[in-house]
Formats: sequence, C-alpha cells, structure tokens
Amino acid sequence: MKIKKFTFNSFQENTYIISSRNECMIIDPGCSNKFEQNQIISYIQDNNLEPKELLNTHCHIDHIFGNQFVSEEYQLTAKMHKKDFPLLEKAEEIAKIYNVNLSPPPLNVDFIEENDIIHLGDTSWKVILTPGHSPGHICFFNEPNQKLIAGDVLFFMSIGRTDLPGGNHEELIKSIQSKIFILDNQVEVLCGHGQNTSIGYEKINNPYVGLSN
Repeated sequence: MKIKKFTFNSFQENTYIISSRNECMIIDPGCSNKFEQNQIISYIQDNNLEPKELLNTHCHIDHIFGNQFVSEEYQLTAKMHKKDFPLLEKAEEIAKIYNVNLSPPPLNVDFIEENDIIHLGDTSWKVILTPGHSPGHICFFNEPNQKLIAGDVLFFMSIGRTDLPGGNHEELIKSIQSKIFILDNQVEVLCGHGQNTSIGYEKINNPYVGLSN
C-alpha cells in the first residue's frame, strides 16, 4: 500500500491518493485549478494506477473542489455519507460566499454508511461515522496498516472547527473520544489539513480533547 498526499487550493487542504497493486482511490479531491488537476493526472499515470474510488470524508467546499474533475476524468461516482449531501447541494452557493470558483460537483452520488468496507487492491478500509465538524463526516480506517484518513475531525494538536453550518462541538468531542481515541495509540492519523499525527500523541498532547486534560 502507498499513500500520496497533495496539498491543494487556498484552504491548504490535503488530498490523498491511496494505492494497492495497480488500483487507487482518491479521497477529498481539493484540486481547484488545472495545475493541481494535472498533478493528480501525472501521479496516476506515472504510477500506472487505475482509479477505482472517489471518496469524500465530508462535503465542505475545500474538500470537493475536484469532485467534478475526478468524476469526469476517471468515470467515478463520489461516495459520501447521506447527512453531508445537503452541503454538496449548497456547494456553489457556499463558494460564492468565499468568493472562490467551484466547478459544480455532480449530485449523482452513492451513499456509504458506518461500518461499510471499501476494498482496494489488497487493502480494506472501514467507514467510521464521526459527526461534529459536519453532520455526516466520516473517516476511513485500515487496521492492518494502522492508518486513519481523518478528514477534519482531528488534527495535530487541534480539532475540526464547529462554527460552520451543521457543526456541533459536543458531537465532535464525542466522536473523537468514542470513535477515534478507542483505536490503538500507534495508529497514524492522516489529517485533512496540516501534518500527520498519531492517536497516542493526541491523547496526551491535544489541548482540546487530550485525555490528560
């Protein structure tokens, strides 16, 4: 298994391409212009990969800038939790508020639920429902390799903001403590913004939700 991280758009969002064998999945495509789109194309071509999945941890605009591009380029249907679909529907309206250009994301999507399994090559990824940052935020967990694609739930020494529409601080803290912090300490957390971290480190050091508080 190989994980490639790209940091895209003005929000400095992390897009992940995960590959196993010659298959790959694209998680939270934040590519917002031709230059960023070409980085994805080049990486996939250079590594002889076949895109199989387009996944969204949630549907805030910085994580879906590239949904239309990826869907059309690789003939993929985005998968997300149904509770975040209203954010997808309002994406163009929200983009205008931030004064950014957004290619209309396709509304023909597939919904995935907690405990669903995404299969990719030799790997499998379990869907974990972690609301709070958004109503239908999900994470993807690969237990054998101890990797968690965490979106905007948990960051290095921080947590996702909850002042956006649909955010709920108490719900976010509950998600982290009951869904994320029950994972092994050595699990690597691949965040939607910023650097990677680990479950064990955040339990001790995170000032917002660390268990030492």
